[in-house]
Amino acid sequence: MTEKPTLNIVLVEPRIPQNTGNVARTCACTACRLHLVGPMGFAIDDKKLKHAGLDYWHFLDITYYEGLSDFFAKNNGPFYYFTTKAPRRYTDVAYPDGAYLVFGREDAGLPEALLAQNQDSCIRMPMREGCRSLNLSNSVAVGVYEVLRQWDFPELLDHGHLRDYEWK
Repeated sequence: MTEKPTLNIVLVEPRIPQNTGNVARTCACTACRLHLVGPMGFAIDDKKLKHAGLDYWHFLDITYYEGLSDFFAKNNGPFYYFTTKAPRRYTDVAYPDGAYLVFGREDAGLPEALLAQNQDSCIRMPMREGCRSLNLSNSVAVGVYEVLRQWDFPELLDHGHLRDYEWK
């Protein structure tokens, strides 16, 4: 039996606890590893963070870093940088096992110097001209499910059950 591939989600300097809580819940439900890179705009015990993640915290594989240099010193990639400034779409990439999907802070995105140094790894989600960006937690969910779709949703349930009825 082959081992389930690993998908890593990286939030760089998140500012809004509800977004981070929603991302944590997405990671918990999809068995993705979550990496939080500081400084963050809230305390990790923030009530809004915990509320957004509800009762899924025990499912999380989460690692904290002081900053980007700490993160890069401890992780090897491959890294895929989600940014509205990228030249190619997130669906044009075949994501390997161990991929890191990297997302920037809600108000500023990822540092442009980092993007410029890694142009081939910068990807974007298409959207209407004049729109600034999608919500961070929504962007993460779209990215996660694209990778998992490519991997045929390993070890995830692909069916549900009705509470009061049976599917035919």
